[in-house]
Parts: sequence; structure tokens; C-alpha cells
Amino acid sequence: MQDITIIGGGTAGWMAAAILSRYLAKHWRITLVESEEIGTVGVGEATIPQLQILHRALGIDEAEFLAFCNGTYKLGIDFVGWGDEDSRYIHAFGEIGRPLGLVPFHHYWLRGQRLGIAKPLTDYSLNASAAYADKFQHGVPASGAPLGGLSHAFHFDASRYGQFLRAYAEKRGVRRVEGRITQVTRDGESGDVAHVTLASGEQVGGHLFLDCSGFAGLLIEGALATGYEDWRHWLPCDRAIAVPCANAPDLTPYTRSTAREAGWQWRIPLQNRIGNGYVYCSAFTSDDAAQQTLLGNLDGGPLADPRPLRFTTGRRRKMWNHNVVALGLASGFLEPLESTSIHLVQSGVERLLKFLPQGAIRVADVDAFNAQAAFEFESVRDFLILHYKLNRRPEPFWRACAAMAVPDSVTAKLDLFAANGRITRLSEELFAEVGWLQVLLGQGLSPQGYHPLADQPSDGELAEFLKLLETAVSRQVAGMPDHAAAFARSAPTTMITTRA
Repeated sequence: MQDITIIGGGTAGWMAAAILSRYLAKHWRITLVESEEIGTVGVGEATIPQLQILHRALGIDEAEFLAFCNGTYKLGIDFVGWGDEDSRYIHAFGEIGRPLGLVPFHHYWLRGQRLGIAKPLTDYSLNASAAYADKFQHGVPASGAPLGGLSHAFHFDASRYGQFLRAYAEKRGVRRVEGRITQVTRDGESGDVAHVTLASGEQVGGHLFLDCSGFAGLLIEGALATGYEDWRHWLPCDRAIAVPCANAPDLTPYTRSTAREAGWQWRIPLQNRIGNGYVYCSAFTSDDAAQQTLLGNLDGGPLADPRPLRFTTGRRRKMWNHNVVALGLASGFLEPLESTSIHLVQSGVERLLKFLPQGAIRVADVDAFNAQAAFEFESVRDFLILHYKLNRRPEPFWRACAAMAVPDSVTAKLDLFAANGRITRLSEELFAEVGWLQVLLGQGLSPQGYHPLADQPSDGELAEFLKLLETAVSRQVAGMPDHAAAFARSAPTTMITTRA
């Protein structure tokens, strides 16, 4: 038996514990150390569809999870004011239209736009059309549907989600140790972390440590001094204020991101409240002004005092160093613009399982893990930079973002799309071509051309093709129940069981 010791709870710690307890029960002992004296950030309330894969692997019942975590469904992210002050577009999950042969749908749509026969892109997206109609439906209708079903993620209370995962993990043998860590001891020969000492004097050791201690990075930085890459020159927002408010009458199935004077405001609808926050750059506005902006743009009265957060966008130079693997905020921070925080924890644990050491930790495994983790962070970073770089807003913050130099990897994507509407996805890059497409177009970048094979259909054939897709989307959405009704029908009769 070998020991994995997780430092810190919250979503990151208990997600790691839940996954490891599902797959490593036979030959690993899993211990989680956390202190009730230390709070968690608890504001990562929106996700992307990959979380469904994890839930299926863990055998989590979706209805039970949503009921316990006050969750709702999410079909995409609505961006308001990001291009110019009056712009609005949605980054919806799922496919848009249908390809013809080897040519993606959007090339035919671009040709249709030139001919004046194409509707807005959202009219060809099942997810986008359902989102803006406040509709939701599980699976494919019994009568069938040419476009398949919706692709969905979730909104939920992150603190409740941590509790949900804790119940799952403890039921499968994870041992929780309560206590505040006062000292980290390293092995004098290898430099590995040997054990942590709690305020009570208890020592907790391990062969492998997972640092889920949040921004503090208690092991990865505090003990190992791994180093940090600061990305604020590309993603300059460094503070946030979060506050819940009373719910609105309509339970919208999407996250909303609204551009403000020096950053952006999130809106995440849950069953019992709305989560709100303002992510901003302290060089362009004060904390007091940011708080006034947030409180002045809520759907209902605030349900708690505004909570301030400070952060530095970037990542650890190594996410696996010696026998410590950093997850969650301990590994780095990317603002929640595209709801990737929880997914990066999920993918980090899945990556660890792929490179799980057998006995001694091997340098080759660590190097491969770190290379893949760095690529994932950097590819998400580039997608976020895109939103800022292509803005046309007049405020000083936004003009500075538009003028900034961006990584070559971002420039290459912009140049490729601007020429003939082409989008390439590298390796296991998180965001697919259709995601880049919606943001590139939504932010106002119109390509000069399109794929030449999109000229093969006649004008009449193209018009018929586009009309058929538009009609299929509108008919399928018309037959869907309202989001709130669909959610009510999925509610369980009992609360969480976290069954084996």
C-alpha cells in the first residue's frame, strides 16, 4: 500500500479524493487534510460539458447532484458588450449546422452571408437557440431529431459541490484529518515532502502529495519554491468581488458575462439564487468603484456582503515537482471567463492517473505530465486573450487590451481566420473549432474569404441547405419544455445518497 495525501479540501481537494477513491481503492490509501479555520474560495459555480464525463465515470446521479447543489443546466455563455458596447453573442456548446463533405458548416454560412441568404449564426445552433428561448431538454425527442440533442453543462453552488464530493469520497474509504498545517518537512536526501505537521502536533506523511491549498500553494510554492509564470501582461484583471443575489423570475440556462468599464461581470443562475461577480483590473478602477458597479447591476437584492478576491493570472512553472502535484488554485489561476476552473482540476487528476507512479517517481513521467499541463493552461490562456484583444470598446482599460502584444500562438489563429475563415485545433487543445468560431465572429473579426469548396453548391442549393437547417433548429427548440419545467421534472424524490 502507498499513501496519497491531499492538502486542502474545497472543490479541488474533494474532487481529487472522489476520483482517486473510485480508481485507486486497492493499492493506495488516500488521506485528505483540511482545516475548518481556513475557508475556500467557493465561487467556481459554472462548468463546461466535460464534467458530465466525470460524473458518469463516478456513477453520480445527475438529478441527485443538481438537487443537493441547487444546480441548473447551462447551454453556453452569453457575452454582452464585449465587441463594442452594444454587441451580444453567445458561445454555445455543441455543434453549429452540419458540414458538407470535408468543409465545415461555417464556410457555407460565410458564403451565405455574402449572398444575403444566411440568418445569424445562432439560428443554426440548437444550443444557442434553446438558450435564448430559455428552453432545455434531455436527450433526443422520442420522435427523433436530425440535429441530435443538446450539449449541456451545469451551474451549481461550489461549496455544496465540495460537500457532495466529500460524502462520495468518504463513503469509499478516504480518511479526512482535521487540522491546520504548521510545518512542512522535506526529506534531507531526495528533497521530497516527507510529512506535514499539524497544530495539534500530529504528523501526516505520504508517498505522493496533492497540493489543493488554494492560492497559498503551501507545498508547491511554500515548501518547494517552484516558481510562477505571471500572465498579467496578457490577462490584466487581478481582482474580483463576488456576491449572491435574489433570483430572477426567468431561470436562464446560460451564464452571462457583461463587459464593464474595467473588466467584466458574471451572472450564474442557480435554483435558489444568482451568483454574481465583477472581475476587474485594479490599475483602471478602485475597489469601491468596482463594488458600486457590481451592486448597481444585480437582478435582486444582495444576500450577503460582497466578498473581495485578489489573484495573479498565470501558472506554476511545474505543476508536478518532486512528489507534489498541484491542483486547482495551487497550480495557477485563469479567470473564470470561460468556466474552466473546475475542469482544470478534473483534467489534472485524470492526467495524474495516466502518469501514476509505480514505486519510485520517474523523471520522464513528471516531465511528460508537466508538458501536457503547461500546454493545457496555455491553450486556455490563448482563448481568454482572444476575448480581450478583439474588443472595440472606448474605455482606457479596453483600449489597452486591444493594443497589447499577444502570444504568437494567438496571432497565428487570428491571421489564419482573418484570411479565409480557417480554424485549426492543436493536439488536445480544450476548445474546439466551433468555440473559436463563435468568439472570433462575436468579437467582430470577419474573414476576407472562405473555403473554395463552399462555392460548389449553386446559390439555390445553398439557400435550401441553410433553410433546412434553420427550420430543423427552430422546430426542435419549439418542442422543448422551458428550462425550469425541464429541471423540475428531473428532481429526485430523495436527497443525496452517493451510492456505490
